[in-house]
Amino acid sequence: MKFPKFSWKKAPRQSPAEYLQQQCREKESWQESEDDLEILVQLVNLIRPSGPYRVVKIDLSDLLLFLTENPDCAEKLSSYLRRILHRKMFNKFLSDAAILQDADFLFEVRKRLQAKILPYQPQKDRLEFVLNQVFYLATDNVWVEKIPYDQIEELVRILELGTIYSSVEKYSPMAEVLVSMGLIIQRISGRAMETEVIKMVPEFDDLESPFTAFEMELLQIEDRIRTSEEHYISASDLSYRQLSVLHRQCEDFVDKAFANSTKYGISLRVNQGLLKIRQQLERLKVLMPLLTIECENDKIRNSIILGRNLIKYNCYKNNVRKFIGESTQLISYEITQHTAKTGENYITHGRREYFKMLKTALGGGIIVGILCIIKLLMSKLDTSYFGHAITYSLNYAFGFIAIYLLGFTLATKQPAMTAAALVKALEDGLRKQHVNNPGKYHTFAVLFARVFRSQFIAFVGNVLTAFSVPLLLSWLIHLATGENLGWIKWEALVVDQSPLHSPALFHASIAGVYLFLSGIISGSVANRDKHNSVYYRIQEHPLLKKSLGRARAKKIAGIYEKKGAGVISNFWFGVFMGTTASIGLFLGLNIDVRHITFAAGNLALGIYGSGFNVPMEILYWSIVGVGLIGVMNFAVSFGLSLGLAFRSRNVPLSEIRFVMYSVWKHFKNKPLSFFFPTEKAETTVAGERQLKKG
Repeated sequence: MKFPKFSWKKAPRQSPAEYLQQQCREKESWQESEDDLEILVQLVNLIRPSGPYRVVKIDLSDLLLFLTENPDCAEKLSSYLRRILHRKMFNKFLSDAAILQDADFLFEVRKRLQAKILPYQPQKDRLEFVLNQVFYLATDNVWVEKIPYDQIEELVRILELGTIYSSVEKYSPMAEVLVSMGLIIQRISGRAMETEVIKMVPEFDDLESPFTAFEMELLQIEDRIRTSEEHYISASDLSYRQLSVLHRQCEDFVDKAFANSTKYGISLRVNQGLLKIRQQLERLKVLMPLLTIECENDKIRNSIILGRNLIKYNCYKNNVRKFIGESTQLISYEITQHTAKTGENYITHGRREYFKMLKTALGGGIIVGILCIIKLLMSKLDTSYFGHAITYSLNYAFGFIAIYLLGFTLATKQPAMTAAALVKALEDGLRKQHVNNPGKYHTFAVLFARVFRSQFIAFVGNVLTAFSVPLLLSWLIHLATGENLGWIKWEALVVDQSPLHSPALFHASIAGVYLFLSGIISGSVANRDKHNSVYYRIQEHPLLKKSLGRARAKKIAGIYEKKGAGVISNFWFGVFMGTTASIGLFLGLNIDVRHITFAAGNLALGIYGSGFNVPMEILYWSIVGVGLIGVMNFAVSFGLSLGLAFRSRNVPLSEIRFVMYSVWKHFKNKPLSFFFPTEKAETTVAGERQLKKG
């Protein structure tokens, strides 16, 4: 018995011309009802490429040739398209699509994600309904832009689709454009007058609002277009030129507000409001040229531009990545500005600062050693997971705050701060020098060497005292009470530091994420307090001035301004560190944190608890593990902070490979500079001045 051969080859794809020819033969009427989009949907599907990003050009020459040679079919297609598009409203779509709709960041993200899964479908009398059904893929705009303009123009002429200037009656394209522009400027005017927005631009306090003036000028132009026979004006028209000037003034208002964020701070809500105004002004900038015509061919050109833009806005209206990027860039910039200034204090420039860093790191290690003893005592408490989470968190939090207020150093707190300072230096280099000049990376490489050696000596100082202090305290407590604190848990204290016998490196990466988050918290709190004028409000608080006096109230405000953000970030870092293990136990997950200084302290407690009888193999891997935990803490927190700093300053990620090459080249030339201050005093002073200027 013979079986038919099965072929894996796909049937050849039907061309748009072949499909239209088939429809012309099979149907006398192309449209049974006004909302029948089947033919248009299928036609676009046949034109749509499988790889829109890979294709270079979408060629419609075969389709155009077929329509030219078959005027009857072209007439049917023309009639079909005109009936579909007739009296389709799109003014709200044009004023809303791909523009922020809510100042609530999380609500906007959630709404866009939901729309990706279950798209919003407007009523069938809206043009958005047609766009949703026909251009339903987010990548449709990509290939539509690759259709040559001359082919689209020829298609419009063959099908005799007309232009947007034929009428200004209700629901006509030009009427919808005018209504849309009016809606946009009214919304802008209302939002720009909000107290929080006006606060950002005190320079405009005594000036007439450019938004109100723009709205009045637009109303006059709209009235002229509606009453004239041509339904357009000239680009050289005095009113249109005035409209363009006012639009630039509106843009200056928004740019000034964003620029003032460094001086006044900015909240996420205000950032969203200003971003929405900027997007609406950009939309007006796109629509304004549609009001002007210089030659007859401009009518078709402007009509095609409007059509392409409508498709683009429909594709981008639910774009989550672009929304998050635009919404968070300025906030992340303000945060990294704060961390960059703080990070400069963690970069040593000479021998004096280098050994001062060692001294402060030794102090930080002493406090961590005491915290290790306290945590071991707390672990003996008979309480719940929640109880341990509270006690551990308070232990960590107050310890970190003490390190901060006493001016000591916790090594792994540095990367989140110094990353922003490094990218700031790179940004200055890119701005001052030619992009293709490799010498501009040398300054970054030298600064990176200083950061690395600062981190190295801080690690050394922390580990020395974090290991020796618990060892000494365990001996003293044992001597005084006869109790060996680590005797019961010595095995866990040692083994938990070994990357071979425990997930120590994974737990170290979790700590690295927390270190990164603590830097974010510090910057965001400083930015929030600046925006809300917290320092000034404390200084001028009537009850504080009355009870403590003006001088003391001012002093308290100064202390909070200098230390407040750091105290809050250290508190939350302690909470993160203290609750992770308890949450892991509660959920049955193997999650915990490993921090190099605490790892060194716990190793000391374990060694003493065992009576100095730890098996050599486990001891070896635990000592290696302490070092690797530090590397992982540094790598994760520094990597995340570096990525945020790159993103906030619009430095392209493609620069990383050049930066890394420059760092490697500098390491080969001067390896000792990555561990010890080897520069001459003059060079160090010059570098310090350059950093402060940056």
